[in-house]
Amino acid sequence: MASPSSSIQEARRALGQRLREIRKDSGLTGRELAKRAGWHESKTSRLEHGRTPPSDADIRAWTLICGTADQAPDLIATARGIDGQYVEWRRMEQAGLKRAQESVRPLFDRTRRFRTYQSWVIPGLLQTDAYTRAVLSTVSELRDVPDDIDEAVAVRMDRQRILHSGNHRFAMLIEEWVLRTVIGDAETTAGQLGHLIAVASLPSVSLGIIPLGLPRGVGWPVESFTMYDEAQVNVELVSAHLTVTQPREIEEYARAFTELSAIAVYGAPARSLITAAINALG
Repeated sequence: MASPSSSIQEARRALGQRLREIRKDSGLTGRELAKRAGWHESKTSRLEHGRTPPSDADIRAWTLICGTADQAPDLIATARGIDGQYVEWRRMEQAGLKRAQESVRPLFDRTRRFRTYQSWVIPGLLQTDAYTRAVLSTVSELRDVPDDIDEAVAVRMDRQRILHSGNHRFAMLIEEWVLRTVIGDAETTAGQLGHLIAVASLPSVSLGIIPLGLPRGVGWPVESFTMYDEAQVNVELVSAHLTVTQPREIEEYARAFTELSAIAVYGAPARSLITAAINALG
């Protein structure tokens, strides 16, 4: 799989190419544009090759000098959209965990086919109140964000109504070691695993567990991600939230999901793995 930041780099290169075309259409050389803007001439090259993301002021100066100031708003919106593809968790959650939970509501409402792979924790849509509370408490402590855990948990629990309504389908893949990871305490984890068995029986949900000790082949463990139809992929990194929208990269995540699905177990074998994890809690 490609580097998770490659879609951002590709988008920046595309924006740089657009700036280059605007400059060439104006008849200016890179050196002349830099001189008029008061920049070192290397900055023009860095912007055109996508090595440096342009600020709003850079774009306004560029288009004004090239006589295309009317294009500035669209270019600025494009640049801001690229920046929004990679968002540090601290930035996303600085207004509180509730706001971060609410921000995905429109995306969930318009998606029909969800494909989730989790190598960290139980997927949010399948979590219990207590498990969610334990997860978000840890997030709040690690990232020093506002303590609005009660409100954030309520939002996530309300979101789970989507499992029971509308024409939605959910394919969930979980590594077995996630089942064996104690979140909160043993009681919280046991309750979560019991809930997982129950929710896996819903008509809208397909739950696959990837067993420990299995020869992986091409189903290599990767970062946790969720696919929303064929429109985008949200990836969970340690420090940030990544949104992938490049069709080629979406296809790579789809292929990874298919490969991981092929080595997962479902139905009774999956329930046996969950039950074994519950029993291991003592």
